[in-house]
Amino acid sequence: MTGTAKYPSDFNLQGQAYGALVQSTVPAGRITSIDTTAAETAAGVITVMTHLNAPRLDRGAMTLLGASPPPPLQDDRILHYGQNIAFVVAETQEQATAAARLVVTQYETKEPLLDLMDPTAQTVENPWGLDHTRGDTALAVSTAAVKIEATYTTPDNTNNPLGLAATLAHWTGNQLTVHDTTQWPSMARTNLAGIFKIPETSVRILVPFVGGAFGIGLRVWPHVILTAAAARELQRPVKTVLTRPQMFTSVGHRPYGTQWVTLGATLSGELVAINHSSRSSLALQDDDYEPLAAGTAFAYTCPNVTTQDVQVRLNLPSPCSMRAPAEAQGNFALESAMDELAYALDMDPVDLRLKNYADTHPVSGLPWSSKALRECYAVGAERFGWASRDPRPRSMRDGDWLVGYGMASVSYPWYAIDCRAQATVMRDGSALVRSAATDIGTGTYTVMAQLSAQCLGLPLDRVRFDLGDSDMPAAPQAGGSGLTTALGNAIHDACRELIKIFVEIVKKDEESPLYGVSVADIEVTDGRIHLVGNQEIGESYTEILTRCGYGELSANGYSTPSNPNDIGMALSGAFGAKFVEVRVDADLGLLRIARLVSVIDGGRILNEKTGRSQIVGGTVGGIGMSIFEETVTDKPSGRIANGTFGDYLIPVSADIPDLDITFVGEPDRASAIGTKGIGEVGLVGISAAVANAVFHATGTRVRSLPITLDSLLK
Repeated sequence: MTGTAKYPSDFNLQGQAYGALVQSTVPAGRITSIDTTAAETAAGVITVMTHLNAPRLDRGAMTLLGASPPPPLQDDRILHYGQNIAFVVAETQEQATAAARLVVTQYETKEPLLDLMDPTAQTVENPWGLDHTRGDTALAVSTAAVKIEATYTTPDNTNNPLGLAATLAHWTGNQLTVHDTTQWPSMARTNLAGIFKIPETSVRILVPFVGGAFGIGLRVWPHVILTAAAARELQRPVKTVLTRPQMFTSVGHRPYGTQWVTLGATLSGELVAINHSSRSSLALQDDDYEPLAAGTAFAYTCPNVTTQDVQVRLNLPSPCSMRAPAEAQGNFALESAMDELAYALDMDPVDLRLKNYADTHPVSGLPWSSKALRECYAVGAERFGWASRDPRPRSMRDGDWLVGYGMASVSYPWYAIDCRAQATVMRDGSALVRSAATDIGTGTYTVMAQLSAQCLGLPLDRVRFDLGDSDMPAAPQAGGSGLTTALGNAIHDACRELIKIFVEIVKKDEESPLYGVSVADIEVTDGRIHLVGNQEIGESYTEILTRCGYGELSANGYSTPSNPNDIGMALSGAFGAKFVEVRVDADLGLLRIARLVSVIDGGRILNEKTGRSQIVGGTVGGIGMSIFEETVTDKPSGRIANGTFGDYLIPVSADIPDLDITFVGEPDRASAIGTKGIGEVGLVGISAAVANAVFHATGTRVRSLPITLDSLLK
């Protein structure tokens, strides 16, 4: 609001140079010659890096989200249109950009692989080992009283934060400091240390604000490596800011895919078989976590389930996580198929889901650590007015507009990884809590300061929470809906350990009114440690530190994911129910989303305002996925045909109705602070609910996203 938040592109250093990418104009083949003479002699140019003179670099370390992208400019191969083939560094951004246009490249081209069904393309079977089989699905399908078989397709979508990806790198001797658009400073530090063969302690990643990322900040992309390599070669800072078209080719995208779903059921609606398989796109030389069908394995109670995912290597830019990866696409297919089954059974879609509700985890059989999905259905149906729905397709109308109601059930898997935090209380009674996390606009600064204040018994204005620096205690990524729980539990642990240190001091201090107490005897409010239920007997942090001669005291905290077998519970992600009203012009096929109700079981909500904003943001992304967004690759050139905001459609304010958002459920028992991540669950289910509402309105079943005017005029 004030303009004082500094994003990666806002940082500058004295004497910095500027980088600009040169990218391939063919999708497959090799470089036969690359002439940089004109670029090297252009005004202000300092250096031009190509595969002929770039440093030889190793691939970065494996992460929990897969391997790091291959380092750039290592050979003459062209694997996709828009691949980085040269890097120009000049005194100004304008000079670098102008000189990049002067690089002349000749290619030996070959026919690109761009089709998921190309029989010559290499496939990756069972990526991540998440294929699932239980029972005998084939037999159950063949004997089912009612059967649904359908194919669903979802296109490439591109993560398009308003802030362009930016990197500023500089070296001081063997010390590398990088300002970068990353959602994971600890990972970036590890990867860059490995790539440049220096100790991790010699790398520092700074990112106080990201400015939106939606998944692009979960990897160390080639332009980051080029910027750091050029800064080392030149021994001066180098800054690179991608252009909007480069954002479509250089920092990932949601991969396109085809899914096949078969459902078998009894006449009364019990599922007897689910077969869900997928094929999705993958780069020729990279990896991406995207098992589209995997979530189906535990969505419903069903004795016979098979899920299978295959990735196909194509001449496309590297895919990567985009908000609600895999679940966004997989849920669209499964929940559309469930709606088709409901119509085949002449059964209410909500009742069908309740009939097959999984009270325990369908795979492990363990009780959920928390699950309020039934409440999501009930509250959502009531708030939406689902009971007023005439179930017959094309039966509801308002003048020229056909009116449709649709719904979808939603889950997003539980996720967290190890996290560390440090809490410090100073003599003036203020506190500083730190961790190497990031805030991508989700309110991490706010909710972690609130949590720290609650745990330390301090007023909020006496607590500062710092993040965005890899020199702080290591933290996981802001992604996968796992940061709040992992970081919150680490902060809870750090604050608890710090209070223990204070108690150890006062229990041995005969001058303290708390002499001889134990942790079980005390609580902390308003910066005072006092007896439980008796604020008169106690003393403040300041009094303890002053008397004992300490300027401050610190403690480290740690969190690690619970093991389901150890705690006897299946770890629950967020759950939800989405209800949508659409209106479709009967003559023109114009589609409008009129109302949308989301009811979310997110465990303990630390801040309802920022939590609601998370669901709003995810919902807007879901509307984009449903009716607007499609990254179009021209065949056979491999060029992205709509790589600008003038051509790539995203929702604007007029496309978004009033959103009714409600939280239900209880704190999650597997988390010390009771939270479950909600960053992704707001997006999941929107596409299926919209498609189901479109069918109810028009009688036309659309199985391919985005749902556009032409698909409704068939």
